[in-house]
Amino acid sequence: MCGIFGYIGKNTHAEKLVFEGLKSLEYRGYDSWGIAALDGSGQIKITKNIGKIGNANLDFVKKSNMALGHTRWATHGGVTVKNAHPHFDCNHHLALIHNGIIENYASLKSELIKKGHHFISETDTEVAVHLVEEYYKKQSFEQAVFSAFKRFEGLNAIIVMDHKTAVFAACKNGSPLIIGRGDGENFLASDAYAILPYTRRVYFMEDDELVLMDSKKIKVISLKDKSLKKVNFQKVDWSIKNEDKGDLPHYMLKEILDQKFMLDYVVSHQDESIKKFSQLISQSFGTYLVGCGTAAYACLAGTYIFSKVAKIHVNFSVASEFGYLVDYLTPKSLVIGLSQSGETIDLLDALKKAKAKKAKIGSLVNVLGSTLYRFSDHKLLLNAGVERAVVSTKAFTAKLAHLLLIAYYLSGNYQEGKEILKNTISVINNLLNDKQLLKIKDLSRRLSHQEHIYIIGRGASYPIALETALKIKEASYIHAEGFAGGELKHGVIALVDKGTPCLAILPNDETYFDTLSGVMEMKARGGYMIGIGFKNHEVFDEFIETGDCQLASIIPNVVIGQLLGYYLAVEKGLDPDKPRNLAKSVTVK
Repeated sequence: MCGIFGYIGKNTHAEKLVFEGLKSLEYRGYDSWGIAALDGSGQIKITKNIGKIGNANLDFVKKSNMALGHTRWATHGGVTVKNAHPHFDCNHHLALIHNGIIENYASLKSELIKKGHHFISETDTEVAVHLVEEYYKKQSFEQAVFSAFKRFEGLNAIIVMDHKTAVFAACKNGSPLIIGRGDGENFLASDAYAILPYTRRVYFMEDDELVLMDSKKIKVISLKDKSLKKVNFQKVDWSIKNEDKGDLPHYMLKEILDQKFMLDYVVSHQDESIKKFSQLISQSFGTYLVGCGTAAYACLAGTYIFSKVAKIHVNFSVASEFGYLVDYLTPKSLVIGLSQSGETIDLLDALKKAKAKKAKIGSLVNVLGSTLYRFSDHKLLLNAGVERAVVSTKAFTAKLAHLLLIAYYLSGNYQEGKEILKNTISVINNLLNDKQLLKIKDLSRRLSHQEHIYIIGRGASYPIALETALKIKEASYIHAEGFAGGELKHGVIALVDKGTPCLAILPNDETYFDTLSGVMEMKARGGYMIGIGFKNHEVFDEFIETGDCQLASIIPNVVIGQLLGYYLAVEKGLDPDKPRNLAKSVTVK
């Protein structure tokens, strides 16, 4: 969730470099931010603010070659300047930033108050810097950080700046931290993409490691036994181009439009990866798809895809619940985690429990080098490109595309699957033309004042209904709910009143007439019916044609849901790239 960026080196305006690093991490979601810099006199200066970073004034320090910054997503304490990171110790000799939750902070805080420490924030984070300060009275800086971090309960990552030694100390257990090695300068960040403009040599910190860093040296120590660890920096060749939204108003719109290019890449370049992953599934006894939020709906769609195409049973679970379902796993089981960021803590926690049962761990993940990527025994990179909008779009359709191709490979009809996806690209191209976009924009204008929107679908379109509702909720804050079309008479239809907007997803498959019957029932209760599918019908008040791509119709159909979420947010004057209360990478429970 929180963005972390640290720099130490030859640049004499470290605070400005860190500021730019924080801006590159804005997509992770945040509500406040701050920067600490060591100035030429050896004093640590801090600036903190709430809200967006924007074009802030950095006059708080004149010259610095050491700085760290943080974007906060509030957990303990409200969104205030005092609660924003970095936090000082009592004497302003240490500054600390933190990602995670210190579960035993209350008892630690009580202990520190009795020893004379003064707290100014409501955060668990401030406990960390005072605890380091307390140990630093009798220990070296390295040992003080070691001793403090060992006492934290929960999953955390910290970086501490010491004015005396002019050294960074960083520790992690659960939350991501990446080191970048430059020429006479070094970097720390919560996301490798923030470092890549400056260096391609990176090291992904493992759990239970402590790093000491100055401009020339990087020392890695095991938190388990204090042994010195050998660090192998890897050179990464990831492309960071096309991150700019160009002339488009928002990243979310750019990423929706990017989906046609992403799908073309999947069809053209992923053959070998898909074949290897398909063979893995065929050799396993019991396969489970696990994810959170949007990824969970991709998993649910996968159960229909594998049943329909490959004629095999694949299990599904929301990741936060999967930990309660691991008792039946065996060494022959395969558990596949789906994730955009590869850092989602609920998913990682579930997979750790599965691995403890000796199950094989696979992943469909979008970030090379992420915790999920490194944790997995087998991985398939989505290659969807960077998502800078908090609301996930192209990573979701990338998951669907890969699941479709895996299923078709398992069925022995891989080429057919590729042809279907090629047709899908053509359909999406037609959907994203100016005329269609204006139609969806106009519909969004008319729906923007509604309090409730309901979406129904059957079969593989049921998870698409759920995902459409999620996009509307995330981006526009309108209450939207997706339902299985057959559940209407079991309670849902009580919600439909005169003028209630109801979307129905009707692809050209065996669900069409059953779903249409549900549309008629909702229409009879006064529902304002909006159809999404391959052909219009007189029952609809509005209809958006998406063409027929067989089972892959779920992809263009969900693009409509993404566009509705986007334009509803814009119509309401909201920022679809940074919805309130949400974060791109959910690293706390």
